[in-house]
Amino acid sequence: MDNLLVELRTILEPLKLADLFPRARPLEVELGCGDASFLVEYARRNPEINFIGVERLLGRIQKLDKKGRRTGLLNTRGVRIESAYFLEYLLPPHSAAALHIYFPDPWPKKKHRRHRLINPQFPALARRALQDQGTVYLRTDDTDYFGQMNEVFAAATEFEKAETPATLAEITTDFEREFNAQGIPTLRAAYRLRK
Repeated sequence: MDNLLVELRTILEPLKLADLFPRARPLEVELGCGDASFLVEYARRNPEINFIGVERLLGRIQKLDKKGRRTGLLNTRGVRIESAYFLEYLLPPHSAAALHIYFPDPWPKKKHRRHRLINPQFPALARRALQDQGTVYLRTDDTDYFGQMNEVFAAATEFEKAETPATLAEITTDFEREFNAQGIPTLRAAYRLRK
């Protein structure tokens, strides 16, 4: 099987999804896919959906390629780039049914919080990326960041609170397993574009 990592010929034009996947299917995107443990398992369980994992760090995105090829996934691709840039410039508008953001860097120091992915500008990026009634799924262990995530989406009137399906919640990330083993609970939220 070919490499699952997308070779970006340009970062100035949206990706052509038909060139990435052998079959046109609904698309879901994980922003900050880490070691790809969640994405590979979720893609394995949902072969009727195409998935893109976005990760800035080379070593992590290479894990998506290795695990995905070992599992024989045809419905998964990886893109090495910063998540907000990917949403704004590379993901075709209104192409994703869901965005998954799990355990993003909490940037805990006050002076660094401006670097957080989920910030007041994020709902506009998500709205542009999502199809009608598309959903953003969020997970974190950081209570302060979780509060900010909920404040940001509460202020975005185009989104409404939604439920995280149990079948989705049961698939954990590497960070999640590590935190849960230490007794740190997972904080979850989901927001869907209003009709």
